[in-house]
Amino acid sequence: MGLVIDRSSFDASEYVEAGHRLRENLQALELLLSRPGFGEGDPSLGAEVELTIVDADAQALPLNRQVLAESLDPHLQLELDRFNLEYNLTPVAATGTPFGTMRAELETALAALEMIAGGHGGRMVAIGILPTLRLDQLQSGAMTDLPRYRALQAAIRRIRKEDFHIRIDGAEPLDVRCDSVTMEGANTSFQVHLRTNPRDFANFYNAAQLVTPMGLAVSANSPFLLEHSLWDETRIALFKQAVDTRAPRFREWRRAARVPFGHGWVRKGAHELFAESCRLYPVLIPICGDEDVIGISAAGGVPELLELRLHQGTIWNWNRAIYDASAGGHLRIEFRALPSGPTPIDLMASAAYLVGLTVGMSRRINSFLPAFPFRYAEYNFYRAAQFSLQAEVLWPVLDDTSPATRQMTSLCTELLPLADEGLDELGVERGERRQLLGLIRDRLASRTTPASWQRRMLERVAAKSRSAALAEVVEAYLERCASGRPVSEWD
Repeated sequence: MGLVIDRSSFDASEYVEAGHRLRENLQALELLLSRPGFGEGDPSLGAEVELTIVDADAQALPLNRQVLAESLDPHLQLELDRFNLEYNLTPVAATGTPFGTMRAELETALAALEMIAGGHGGRMVAIGILPTLRLDQLQSGAMTDLPRYRALQAAIRRIRKEDFHIRIDGAEPLDVRCDSVTMEGANTSFQVHLRTNPRDFANFYNAAQLVTPMGLAVSANSPFLLEHSLWDETRIALFKQAVDTRAPRFREWRRAARVPFGHGWVRKGAHELFAESCRLYPVLIPICGDEDVIGISAAGGVPELLELRLHQGTIWNWNRAIYDASAGGHLRIEFRALPSGPTPIDLMASAAYLVGLTVGMSRRINSFLPAFPFRYAEYNFYRAAQFSLQAEVLWPVLDDTSPATRQMTSLCTELLPLADEGLDELGVERGERRQLLGLIRDRLASRTTPASWQRRMLERVAAKSRSAALAEVVEAYLERCASGRPVSEWD
């Protein structure tokens, strides 16, 4: 986040100072956002792909430092657990063939990483949750040894005061304890960024909140955790609990979860989301810079707002507001709900559908909001995570009493023209739109998501022990990923 984190313990005065600095950052951001022309620019896209390293037996392999050291790729960085890496794609203009450009970069990067990992007996896999993970691989010893992760762990433990208790319902309910935030490292995601002009931010963000359940449903890829069959997108439930600062026995349930879907529709703009983060959540890492943020903003400059960005980085909204001081300063929406994998073209299809729906819906969103209280959008999000294309969800209607109950597959299919309209508005070429949305149409027609494919594959090998069967699922998944074919074409 731009600040050097070199320790994990802080005194009370540092928390007080961090709170003061956050309030100054908010004031400076308000000045920036009121400046005519601030943040205006052409839309652009970016993405972060999280990856898991596995060995010859499809087990998690703690090899991330070795791969990073040999890669020397500035786009690659270490993730929370030692078997995770993250690749940051180069931002691209939204016009033309942005998804094709990102896909080509990702394919080149994956090929290089595969060669490096292969030299150590490892393989790279893009998957929401690795089905073969064991609880002993997710305890505190799994953490990547970086000061920022040690600081995060210490900060959450300081507030929480007890181990993490993970409870997830499903076909085979899970109830386990973990001594560390490293349980969160089981999750690997595909985070997409869309640059948005400040004057349009509220409409785009509200649209993103409304359509994210549909994007999640067509992309689900996390049906198994610790050999239990759970939600189609188990990441959603796991992440919320794995970094939760609330300790139930201390009645901290009244605080907002640090991994929220949201707290209501945005009324005016991005500032209220940053203010919400500062008002609802205690500071975890009170490291401060010395930038005169108000003075810089008042003088027409663009401050880094390092404290605000650091704080925002410790609150994991599924759609997160991002402030960036680069390129004259701008705002982005970070779509955080999509899982990693399976193939680069699948990732781009998922991104195109979600981004297209967001842009297409942004022009209509204000007519829908009176007919759709925010709690309905949140309800849809968790139903999509549980059941993906089999979910029954709610949808706003304007010519009758709202909402209407809809079947997810039917609704996602009905919304395909809206996604195409949104991508067209961004300037995405017709051929790219047809290719990527065609893959989403194929998933819907065949009722195939990465999660449903994993479940069907497990049924095929169910005669084996659960651990052996899940290892075979991963092997079959890796084999099909290597073919480059989209998941809708997998047998």
